[in-house]
Amino acid sequence: MFVEDKTTEFKREYADGVRNTAIAFANSDGGTVYIGIEDDGSVCGVDDVDAVMLSVTNSIRDTIKPDLTMFVNVRAQTIEGRPVVCVEVRRGTARPYYVRSKGVRSEGVFVRQGAATVPASDAAILAMIKESAGDRYEDERSRVQELTFEKAQAYFARQDMPFGQAQMRTLHLIGADGAYTNLALLLSEQCPFTVKAAVFQGSTKTVFRDRQEFGGSLFEQLEGSFAFLDRYNRTRSTFPGLERLDTRDYPLEAVREALLNSLVHRDYSFGGSILVSLFDDRLEFVTIGGLMKGFSLEDVGLGVSVQRNPNLANVFYRLKLIEAFGTGLLKIRECYAGSGVQPKFEATNNAFKVTLPNVNFPAEQECDPATVVPRYLRAQSPAAKRWELRTSEPQTAAVPQPRTERERATLDLCRKNGSLGRKDVETLLGVSQATAILVLRKMVEDGLLRKIGAGRELRYTLPE
Repeated sequence: MFVEDKTTEFKREYADGVRNTAIAFANSDGGTVYIGIEDDGSVCGVDDVDAVMLSVTNSIRDTIKPDLTMFVNVRAQTIEGRPVVCVEVRRGTARPYYVRSKGVRSEGVFVRQGAATVPASDAAILAMIKESAGDRYEDERSRVQELTFEKAQAYFARQDMPFGQAQMRTLHLIGADGAYTNLALLLSEQCPFTVKAAVFQGSTKTVFRDRQEFGGSLFEQLEGSFAFLDRYNRTRSTFPGLERLDTRDYPLEAVREALLNSLVHRDYSFGGSILVSLFDDRLEFVTIGGLMKGFSLEDVGLGVSVQRNPNLANVFYRLKLIEAFGTGLLKIRECYAGSGVQPKFEATNNAFKVTLPNVNFPAEQECDPATVVPRYLRAQSPAAKRWELRTSEPQTAAVPQPRTERERATLDLCRKNGSLGRKDVETLLGVSQATAILVLRKMVEDGLLRKIGAGRELRYTLPE
């Protein structure tokens, strides 16, 4: 008499339970399902062998992912004079296998415990994913397979690059098993990670002035975080001679590189958010994931680059968001050359921190409050402020003038309509979205326009 155990299962007749047991065998040590045998081991046989075999093969082919058919052998066998269908399943190489309609969740992934087929725990699922894909998070099969890529498609379109199934495979968004990888998850709207940005009053985390969390695709997080920081990156205007000299608190290129470094090099195998904190005197980026094993801060400072997420870095490189591997921190240092202050880089076993000093802060501290008056200009939100330092003595400042034909045309349209948006500039000048943003940003920095609203409501008007 037969006995059920870890590698043997009896089914009186075909049902969905056969599929679940096949998944469990593939996720464990393999085994055989006998259809036509009672739970007690007595043979009852099946009425239509061909129909049962067809049902089994169709179910395994159509309802299980990744493809398990190459590890399954369905055959007929006569036991005690009665026809029985044997479903032999070997341990698969692309574990975890799961019910297509359920996804890579406990209700869709099964394993064997003794003679029983049971749902796999989250820990068991993660262990199988890691074993199949290796040690890199970005290479592992995503537990979420219903992904959308609207933002990613827009970025690829800007570079006139196709973004279809073939390109996704080349870029490792789709693995060898045909399933989305975690890299695809990071670039999708379903990305579970976020960037948390906060603005504090003074030099401590005592009083919040503003804070915002950015989610969605890493591209969405990049745009949102940079725009948030740009809103609070004030411009200090001085008159060392006849012409006005504008200096941002934080060099734009340094902010950009620090933000990109945080997104590309963080360890996504851990939960938690990238933390960006803006104080009066500094801007801090804290990223989960320390330096790669065997490397020091001195190595990184020399431009040595070991990618924690090489496929993610490659995507950003192809989209021209990063120029070359290993140059980010060097660029940040170059941005502060001659400023009198220097950025700071710190690393622990599990975190990396970049601190950008406010280049205007030392000058502000030296100013005599009796003769220097801060002038606050409204920015994108009531909480956001941009200042210019002026002496209390009356001065005649030159009225900002457009420097290019594009700026003149944009300014004329704004005077005519009272306000304008980015799309208005794209249509007026016949340029791309990125170029329109650069034109508008430069005009805001030069005092030709000012921003009102935020997000989809963002508009540009003449200065008050």
